[in-house]
Amino acid sequence: MKYEHQKAQPIRSIKDRKAIARYLYHKNLRDYALFEFGIRVGRRVSDLVSLNIGDVARLDRKGRIVIKERLAIREKKTQKFADILINPRARRVLGLYISKRKDTTESAEALLEEPLFKSRSVSRNGERRLTPYSVLRILKQAADECELNFNVATHSLRKTFGYELHRRGVDITLIQKLMNHASPEITLAYIGITRNEMDNAIRNL
Repeated sequence: MKYEHQKAQPIRSIKDRKAIARYLYHKNLRDYALFEFGIRVGRRVSDLVSLNIGDVARLDRKGRIVIKERLAIREKKTQKFADILINPRARRVLGLYISKRKDTTESAEALLEEPLFKSRSVSRNGERRLTPYSVLRILKQAADECELNFNVATHSLRKTFGYELHRRGVDITLIQKLMNHASPEITLAYIGITRNEMDNAIRNL
């Protein structure tokens, strides 16, 4: 795989993000939903693939599936609790994806128990659930097809989340808190804020 030795980068360009989203939408709705959801909730891929549909959806009083407004999880790596808003765009994409999944399941109640990002193959523990390595392959292929010349890997989803918040002027301490980092410096390094970007910020004062 290209750039495997390099550090994963955020997808800085909106044009590049749209290109990947468009490619994945036409290739596989599951992968499209994973990408759109991943860059908007900022969780690690190990947490994303551990989700069940019931973590992001519920049944209303009439038994219809409704996408939740928030994602509440305990992070596998840190064991910290995270309660994240699922923004409107991510909710629409999840709604589209889960509505297609509903057509293949006997009941809505059973659907809520299924993995959110289901794999065609069975893992060693008997689950049909995407693995982080599967996600890596999906992202690498998408980046290659879209001819991106930087390293896109699993951490790129989370890094893109943080980078886009920073680009929009969100205070770095708030981004740090959203990402459960120990310091703003760690967050800045993680989301790939370059010396050139910092120099330009000073230059444009």
